[in-house]
Amino acid sequence: MAGPSLGWTMTGFDLARYLNVRHATRPSFAPDGTRLSFLVDTTGTDQVWSLAGPGGWPTQLTFAGERVTFAEWSPTRDELAFGMDAGGDERDQLYRLAGDGSTVTPLTAQPEAKHLWGAWSHDGERIAFTSNRRDDAVFDGYVQDRTATGDGVELVFEGDGWLSVLGWSPDDDRLVLHEARSSFDHELSLLDLASGTQDRLTSSDDPVRYEGVNWGPDGDALYLVTDEGADTAYLARLDLDSGDIDVVEDGGDWDVEGLVLDEATGRFVASQNVDGYAELTVGELTGTTSYRTFPTPDLPRGVVLGVEFAPSADRFAVAVAGRTTNGNVHVVDVATGEATRWTAASTAGIPRASFAEPTLVRYESFDGRAIPAFVTLPAAVPDGGAPVIVDVHGGPESQRRPGFHALAQYYAGRGYAVFEPNVRGSAGYGRAYTHLDDVERRMDSVADLAAGLDWLEDQPAVDASRAVAMGGSYGGFMVLAALTTYPDRWAAGVDIVGIANFVTFLEHTGAWRREHREAEYGSLADDRAFLESISPINHVDRLAAPLFVAHGANDPRVPLGEAEQIVEQARERGVPVELLVFDDEGHGFTKRSNRLTAYAAIDDFLAEHVT
Repeated sequence: MAGPSLGWTMTGFDLARYLNVRHATRPSFAPDGTRLSFLVDTTGTDQVWSLAGPGGWPTQLTFAGERVTFAEWSPTRDELAFGMDAGGDERDQLYRLAGDGSTVTPLTAQPEAKHLWGAWSHDGERIAFTSNRRDDAVFDGYVQDRTATGDGVELVFEGDGWLSVLGWSPDDDRLVLHEARSSFDHELSLLDLASGTQDRLTSSDDPVRYEGVNWGPDGDALYLVTDEGADTAYLARLDLDSGDIDVVEDGGDWDVEGLVLDEATGRFVASQNVDGYAELTVGELTGTTSYRTFPTPDLPRGVVLGVEFAPSADRFAVAVAGRTTNGNVHVVDVATGEATRWTAASTAGIPRASFAEPTLVRYESFDGRAIPAFVTLPAAVPDGGAPVIVDVHGGPESQRRPGFHALAQYYAGRGYAVFEPNVRGSAGYGRAYTHLDDVERRMDSVADLAAGLDWLEDQPAVDASRAVAMGGSYGGFMVLAALTTYPDRWAAGVDIVGIANFVTFLEHTGAWRREHREAEYGSLADDRAFLESISPINHVDRLAAPLFVAHGANDPRVPLGEAEQIVEQARERGVPVELLVFDDEGHGFTKRSNRLTAYAAIDDFLAEHVT
C-alpha cells in the first residue's frame, strides 16, 4: 500500500490541505493607528490576531474553541469588543479584550439571548447593541458602560422586530437604528438618547434596502447605500431634517454594495458588485453630494471581506479574497493607492499557481432569461467529460461570488467540473431579479437548475449524466427540490443544513427569524397549502438519487428536524442515504475539524455513487 502523499498532488490527503487554507478577514485599526487586528482561522476557528506592520509575526489575542464573529477596537483605548457564540447557536455574547490579549471580560453573559453588535461611542466609554433578552422574537436596544455587566446597562428602546444599531452620532447623543423586515425591506430611524424619542428617517412604504450607513462629516446627514426608487443600489445622502435622499453616485446596472466613510474627513471607500466582482472607488466628499476620487488600489480581483479607515484616514485596511487568492488584509495609502499586504494567510503548502480561475457564463432558462454561473473545469478532462457538481448558494437572497472557494479548487483537482449558478432570486443583479422567485414563483428557481443541466449537456468537457446537486441552507432546499422535481437527471445529492419542509421549518426556526423568512417564502397563515405543495418532503416518493445529509444539532435557523425527516422518509423508500450530525455545530460548520470530517465523508459518498 502506498504511503500518504506529502505533496499537493490530488490524493485523499489533500482534502485536509485545501480545508487548511487560511483566511484573514474583518480588519480593525487600533486607536493609535500602529496596529491592526483581524480574524483568522489558523487554530481551526476564527480568532482575533493583531499585527504591527506588513510581514511581521502576528500575535494571537483570543484562544477560544468557538468562533469569534467580530472584533472592533475602541476608538480611545487599547482594548477591543468582540463577539462569540457557543456550538454554532448564534446567540452571540459580547466581551471586552485587552489589546495585548491578557484579559477577557464578559460584557453580557446571558447565553439564552442573542446580541447584535452595534458600535463604540466616540469617547470609548460606552457600547450600543441590540438583543432579544426580553422577547425571543424581537430585538431591543441597549447602551452599556464599557466596564459594566449589571447596573451600567440601560434599555434605551423596545423594538418590535429585527433591529440593530448602526452607529452613534458625532456628539454621541443619538443612535441610528436599522430594522430589517426582510432581506430587501429595511427602515431607518434615529433615537435621541436623552428624550427616548425615536424618529423614522425613511419614508418609502415599498420594500427598500438601506445599507452601509455612515454619519456624514457635519452630523446633519447619513451617507448610505440604497435602492429607493431604483432597481440597483446606489450611493446616496439622506438629509436628517428633510428626509430627502440625494444621489451621490448612481450604480447603473450594478449594485453599489458597501460604503465606509470617515466622518472627520469625508473620505470614503465604496464597493460596487459588478457581476460578482468587487470594484472599489476611493473618494473624498467635496460637497454634500460631490466628491473627488483617489487612485484605485491594485488589489486581487475578487470580493471584499471588510474595510476600515485608520484613525487619521490617510490609510485604510481592506481584506480581499479571489478565486486564486485566499483572504488577506491589505493596507492602502489613500493618496497614492499603493496597497501593501500585511497578512500572509497560509495556503497550506498548495502553490497559488495551481488554483483555477472560473469562467463566468450565462445560460438560457425555460423562459428565455439569462442565468449567470461560474464554471470551473478540471485541468485534465477525461474522455466522455468530467462529472459535475452543481453547487447552489443559500439565501436565497445571496449570490455565489468569486471569492476563494477551497472545495471548488479541491473538486476541480479531483477531476470534477464545478458549476455555480446564480439562479433567479439571487442578489447582485437588481431588485427585480431578486424577487423573481418570491412565494408562488419559488419553483422557477429550481427550473433554472434544470436549464443549467441542459446547458451542461452541450459542453464537451462535462458529463451531465454524472451531475451532483450540492448546497447548504436554502441551497439544501434547492438540492432536495431538484432531486424530487427532476429525479432522472441527478446522480446524487448533498444537502447541508437544508430545508425539507417549509411548514415545519417556519414553525421551528428561531422566533426572531420567522417574520423575516415568511416575507420571502410565504406565511403559514396565508400560504400554508402552497408551502406544503413545494416542500420536498411531500414529494419524497420521487426521490431516486443517493443522498448525503449533514446538519448541526444546534442549528437555530433550520432545525435538525429538517434533516431527520427527509432521511427517515428516504430510508423507508430504500433510497441510499447517509446522515451526519455534529453536536457542537449550528447552521453550517464553524470548526475546521468538523469540516474535515464532513467533507471527507462526502468525498467517500461521491466516490461510491458518482465517479
